[in-house]
Amino acid sequence: MKQAIVARTDIGMGQGKLAAQVAHAALSAFEDADAKTRRAWKGEGQKKIVLKGESEAQLFELADAAEREGLPNAVVRDAGHTQLDPGTVTALAVGPGDEDAVDRVTGDLSLF
Repeated sequence: MKQAIVARTDIGMGQGKLAAQVAHAALSAFEDADAKTRRAWKGEGQKKIVLKGESEAQLFELADAAEREGLPNAVVRDAGHTQLDPGTVTALAVGPGDEDAVDRVTGDLSLF
């Protein structure tokens, strides 16, 4: 099992902002998973990767693909308190879920 977090590269987030948005996405998608999936993923070490996303549109396309695969997922929108405008889509988490299913959604993306 694994989780993939896709963070946008086109909006100029600083490193700290990026880290926070990735954390928001990871936790939100974890909460979207059923209890059995959460337990299994936690028991296997919570494998996750962070990938580069090109745009808001791409993140929504990936979220739709995750839904079709039946994977938990979460799109993060920034609150706008620091670097970004309120509502800016910053990241997407796909999974935790079966590694092959996550790869079918995110496998063509580059590592961050």
